[in-house]
Amino acid sequence: MVKAIDYINYYVTREGKEGFEKFHEQEGVVCKLSAVYSGGVPYTPPEAMIAQMDEAGVEKVFLTRLLMFSYIHKRPFETCTTKELVEVVDKYPNKFCGYATYNPFRIGDSLKELEMLVKEHNFKGAFVHIFGFDIPLDDKKMYPLYAKCAELDVPVVMQVGYVLEGMPSEHGRPMLLDRIALDFPRLKIVGSHTGYPWCEELIAVSYKFDNVYFGVSAHFPKYLDPSVIRFINTRGQNKVIFGTNSIPFKPMLQQIEELGLREEAKNKLLYENAARLFKL
Repeated sequence: MVKAIDYINYYVTREGKEGFEKFHEQEGVVCKLSAVYSGGVPYTPPEAMIAQMDEAGVEKVFLTRLLMFSYIHKRPFETCTTKELVEVVDKYPNKFCGYATYNPFRIGDSLKELEMLVKEHNFKGAFVHIFGFDIPLDDKKMYPLYAKCAELDVPVVMQVGYVLEGMPSEHGRPMLLDRIALDFPRLKIVGSHTGYPWCEELIAVSYKFDNVYFGVSAHFPKYLDPSVIRFINTRGQNKVIFGTNSIPFKPMLQQIEELGLREEAKNKLLYENAARLFKL
């Protein structure tokens, strides 16, 4: 059976799912998330997720509370509370790790929480969804996060590429990671979601810098750009990690199998690179 680590998945409570749907209704703009998540962003209790993991061969899942900021109404939204996520990660430490989140408009509180979660709980880094905040990833408000993650020696995972929610995509251009990697050479950076439609920007940055990784997530593998598949299978084989972004495990892994990857490259993508990056 395949062995895999899912580096990005969202913990969504029942209330969080309802709130997420209401959040997008109130935005009053087109949102294409339904094209990816049939029935909306899934609510999956931890015990049910563990059963799905065991069936699919997923050894470990990294969970985050998806913190977004409304571009229209200028207010935050989250799929669960920090306390709810901590309870799950602490209860099932062999199955789940956590990511802290970051609000660039609440810098001090965010950094304090990040340090607490990393030092006192099974949290392995931070996740950033930048788009609704309407600032670029290399904005000065983001630099305290990068400095703190470098100090704690944990990765920062950032969604790059376009965004399906009603938010501008330009602030997630993968090439923005270039300056961040130059300014923080000890910071481990994951450009998540393949960077689509600017995949080659993310390929270039992750190839250029030893500390930048390419997150193969959020897209069904059968739709991956050919340049991404070549990167996974050749010069990028040590720089790619696999994630679902809460898409069901089994179809994602089945489609990885159907890509025709070399066995060594496939194992690095699914397991070995993430195990090394996150020191599992």
